[in-house]
Amino acid sequence: METTGPAEARSLDDLPGGELVAAGLADLAEHRQSVAALLVASYAGRLRLLGLPVPPIAVRQPELLLFRKLQQELGDGAHARYNALVQRVFSFTQAYRLCAK
Repeated sequence: METTGPAEARSLDDLPGGELVAAGLADLAEHRQSVAALLVASYAGRLRLLGLPVPPIAVRQPELLLFRKLQQELGDGAHARYNALVQRVFSFTQAYRLCAK
């Protein structure tokens, strides 16, 4: 996915976690509640501050919906997966910010 952000980060896929963020943005634009979409929705404020075009969110508490979705898919493994996904988005935001400098 191309962005209008920093020149070094034009392709989100080039950054750690970028493929997840790109998928989430695309899913949100199509009103899908995928794991990636709910993750991006959970961090919409931070991503918008970076200049990413996060579509409006139609759900409340996307982080809770994300965790519940992971629980349905993974059972007891949901917590570890949730934390790993959050870390990937955090890594993405850090890398994107560094590219902006």
